Amino acid sequence: MFEIKPHNPEDYRRQTRRITLVIAATFVVLALLLSTVLVQVFGTAGGDNFRWNLTGVLLGLGLTIALVRFKLWALPWMAPAVYGWQLKRNLMRVTNVMHHVKTGVAAGDPAAMKLLRFYHLGVTQMHQLDGNTSEINQMTREIDAHREAMQVQGLETEQNRLDLQWLEAVKKAAA
Repeated sequence: MFEIKPHNPEDYRRQTRRITLVIAATFVVLALLLSTVLVQVFGTAGGDNFRWNLTGVLLGLGLTIALVRFKLWALPWMAPAVYGWQLKRNLMRVTNVMHHVKTGVAAGDPAAMKLLRFYHLGVTQMHQLDGNTSEINQMTREIDAHREAMQVQGLETEQNRLDLQWLEAVKKAAA
């Protein structure tokens, strides 16, 4: 179960920029190192060593991905990037069934109503963290109308947790 947690947008952007620089520097160092080793071992002096350079870059990319996913991912300094990735991944889960969600909302289905509210809260936070306030402004009317519809039904409007059962209920209702 994923939960939306409060983050300071400026701190989030500063931390994720730093994380991006560390990962990019790691990739560059690995790619250069591996390309150099491959050219030294398998290359020809004065010859075309493009394939060895390319292989080194691709191996560097693969090693960087593996290093980030299996070693760095769990480290505390990576938490902002991991949270952002999880937020976007969970919003995509809702987006993938949005046609069912909207059908359920139109029918007054509580699970669909909660799912759409989670989506609105998550998208709002994502845009705030990314510094994209213009998108939030365009959605304000829809978000407010949906919140009011939830209040009329007596549903809790603070849906900060994504309950995967809501997704299943919305899919089943549409089937």
